[in-house]
Amino acid sequence: MIDMSREAFEALVGEALDTIPPELTAHMRNVVIIVEDDAPERGLLGLYQGVPLTERGDWYGGVLPDHISIYRREILRICDTPDEVVSEVRITVVHEIAHHFGIDDHRLDELGY
Repeated sequence: MIDMSREAFEALVGEALDTIPPELTAHMRNVVIIVEDDAPERGLLGLYQGVPLTERGDWYGGVLPDHISIYRREILRICDTPDEVVSEVRITVVHEIAHHFGIDDHRLDELGY
């Protein structure tokens, strides 16, 4: 398990977000991304909770933001080097943002996320 401060880990999440093309981030709506120390279950690196953009209709309004959690300790637990942490954070951030855009796990697996 890698030892990394919360601040350093949050900076990696920010850097991963910066790699998302502006053409995509311009379409992200009503979503927050947070770092949580502990996952609700072992092996869970991130979690998207909300209504994907592809499922929102005229009814969508006045709802709390979608919530993307990135689980710090779980990612650190599976990585052996700082470079692996950087890579895993980016993969996890992209994976969860893809859920916000309505891309399911099967398609993400096909794409390598």
